[in-house]
Amino acid sequence: MKPKKLTLTDLELEIMQIVWGRRQATVRDVYETLRERRKVAYTTVMTMMKILEQKNHLKKTLVDRAYLYRPAQPQRQVVRAMVREFLQRVFNGSAAPLLLHLVEDRKLTSRDLEEISRLIGKKS
Repeated sequence: MKPKKLTLTDLELEIMQIVWGRRQATVRDVYETLRERRKVAYTTVMTMMKILEQKNHLKKTLVDRAYLYRPAQPQRQVVRAMVREFLQRVFNGSAAPLLLHLVEDRKLTSRDLEEISRLIGKKS
């Protein structure tokens, strides 16, 4: 049996970021926020939020006549799982090649490198 993918699609992640930021949101809240950035149908947002609920990323509660969605897991936990899955798929689970790639492509600022050094120092 194929292991369950934890990685969210681009739209799923965008929706989750809105819900994490607001702590709770209706489909209308998410739709209106997304519409500020791009063209999207209300029904698409509704369908994606139902899918996120089925994937256990969102929980819903009926309030008045609308469902209020809230994150089922903290953002940090979901991002950590996505990073682990990415590392496993792309770098056979090793973070070192990823860091080397980021340094070589100059994607890490000197501030990023200082923070990494500080964290490494705490682990030693």
